[in-house]
Amino acid sequence: MIKVSVMYANTPGAKFDHEYYKNSHMPLLKKRMGDHCKFYTVDKGVAGGAPGEPAPYVGLCHIYCDTVESFQKGFGPHAKEILGDIRNYTDISPTIQISEVVVG
Repeated sequence: MIKVSVMYANTPGAKFDHEYYKNSHMPLLKKRMGDHCKFYTVDKGVAGGAPGEPAPYVGLCHIYCDTVESFQKGFGPHAKEILGDIRNYTDISPTIQISEVVVG
């Protein structure tokens, strides 16, 4: 299984609408990807590693798929629509990482 992590840096002055992300964007992604997306999680950054330190990321999602190819097959045909929706909840460019899940 693989995990696609999409991370939005906690940038001063940037916008991030957590409600839209949770209630509109991610359900859109799941609907378009169908069974290629096994499940997803959404995180809201609350703190960094040291007391009083801000979270390095304001928001994250993790999309779980069987393989990289399965992710690409589900996401690719809808990439324009899904990526076009980003402007509705943030002005932050995300960092994306694909990882193999080795313990789950």
